[in-house]
Amino acid sequence: MAQVTDEQIERVRSLVAAIPAGRVSTYGDIAAVAGLSSPRIVGWIMRTDSADLPWHRVITASGRPAQHLTSRQLELLRAEGVLASDGRIALDEVRYEFGPND
Repeated sequence: MAQVTDEQIERVRSLVAAIPAGRVSTYGDIAAVAGLSSPRIVGWIMRTDSADLPWHRVITASGRPAQHLTSRQLELLRAEGVLASDGRIALDEVRYEFGPND
């Protein structure tokens, strides 16, 4: 993994924190807004530093939760009114668009 700075970690954390209940974002969306070269960097940051964040609102570009978190993630999203169909979230319905102030 490329060297990740504290500023990049905090940027990802603030973006994840900004995703409102009932909405989702993808690893790629967050990487793009944060100016990171790869969604994998977001995944790495999320794995190491997201326990206090709404991590369950970040999913893959396919609309599927992270494989090792599927049941817990879908359960948390369902509690917020985000429903999956065949294990997939309809991104076109619930994808959060980051604004210029995020």
